[in-house]
Amino acid sequence: MDFLEGAWDTPDEGIWEVRGPRRHFTHSKVLAWVAFDRAVQAVERWDLRGPVDRWRQLRAEIHSEVCREAFNVELNSFTQAYGSDELDASTLLIPLVGFLPADDPRVIGTIDAIQRDLTRDGFVERYKPKERNDVDGLPGGEGVFLPCSFWLVDALLMLGRDDEARELFEKLLGVSNDLGLLSEEYDPAAKRLLGNYPQAFTHVGLVNSAYNLSHHIGPAHQRTKRT
Repeated sequence: MDFLEGAWDTPDEGIWEVRGPRRHFTHSKVLAWVAFDRAVQAVERWDLRGPVDRWRQLRAEIHSEVCREAFNVELNSFTQAYGSDELDASTLLIPLVGFLPADDPRVIGTIDAIQRDLTRDGFVERYKPKERNDVDGLPGGEGVFLPCSFWLVDALLMLGRDDEARELFEKLLGVSNDLGLLSEEYDPAAKRLLGNYPQAFTHVGLVNSAYNLSHHIGPAHQRTKRT
C-alpha cells in the first residue's frame, strides 16, 4: 500500500502490457481503487491497523478521476485509457470488482458498446490494435480473448440478462477440446484454439462464471454498490 500510494497516478503498460508509450490505463486505475477499497474494508471489518482515513481519501480521489477521465461521453462507454476513444474488454471488470454497480448507466453503456463493437461471433476481443504501431506494436488478426468473454458472461448476469449470459457461456464451453480444456484465444473463422494452452486465466473465468450461473451468491454479486 505504501508503494501504491506513490505509484497509482503514474502511466503504465496496462493489463495487456502494450508495447507503445505508457498511458493512464483505465483498468490499472480501477485496480488501484480496488486495492485501497479492500484495504479500507480490512480495517473496518477486521479491526486491522492502517491509515484508513488516508486510504479512504485516495479511494475517493481515484474513483472521481476514473469517472471523469476514462468515460467517453460520445461513445457512452469507459475506454482503454484516459482521453481515449478505444474500447477495451478489461472495462468489463468495473462492475465485477464493485467500482460501479452493474445498473449504472455508464456501465450499461460500456457493456453495450463492447457487445456492439468489440465482439466477433459473440466472443469478446481484448481491444482492436491500431494499424499504426504507436499503441501496441502488434499486428492485427489475433483471436478473440476467451477470459474477456467470461467477463462478459458475469457482467450480463449482474444486469439480470441471464439468458444472454447462459447462451454465451454455453458457446464458450462449445469451443473447448475433447478434454474440456481452453486456450487463451479462439479463431471463430477457422474454429480453432489459439495462443497459450491450456490457459489458467481462461479457466478461472470459466469457474467464476459457472459458479455465478449456478444461482449461488457468487463473488460478482458480493460487491458493494458504488455511486
